[in-house]
Amino acid sequence: MVARLTAILGSFLLLAGCASTAGFFTPAAGAYAPAGVDPSAPAVDGLLVGHRLMAAEQYELALKSYLRAAVTQGLNAEVLSSLGSANLQLGRLGQAETLLRRAVSTDETFPAAWNNLGVVLMEQRKYAEAERVFRTAFALDSGESAEIRENLRLALANLQKDGYAEPEQNSFALQRRGTGEYQLLSQ
Repeated sequence: MVARLTAILGSFLLLAGCASTAGFFTPAAGAYAPAGVDPSAPAVDGLLVGHRLMAAEQYELALKSYLRAAVTQGLNAEVLSSLGSANLQLGRLGQAETLLRRAVSTDETFPAAWNNLGVVLMEQRKYAEAERVFRTAFALDSGESAEIRENLRLALANLQKDGYAEPEQNSFALQRRGTGEYQLLSQ
């Protein structure tokens, strides 16, 4: 009798474990998807999401969103420029430069890519090339962007400061300290 009662109770528990879990999860959502998500709906544009994440200073997440956009849209100039901008904000100057140069070669008429490339070059203290790149961006934009105009102005100022400024006049003196030893003194 006890064995039969145990078997019935075991069968009941086994069937209870196989019962529907509609009380916990909605059937359309599944165990891991949030309720109310329509999996057949079109995805949100990865570039749009990435731009919003960049504005919120979430650069790593923006980079991931731009990579998703690259999968759906391909590596066009806008996607490459966005990837380069995210890498620039993350301090990955080499990767940013490579991506932005690809963006510029993909579409030579895209002023944003030229401007972002100029910013990378400025960060690397390549002022002469940055000035040339900003001039290209300025011409393509017809001088309408205040940001590009300001970047060009900064590149010109750095170029003049770096290349044409008078060297500082430091006066140094040597002081003898024993036989064959000298100490350099600045005045």
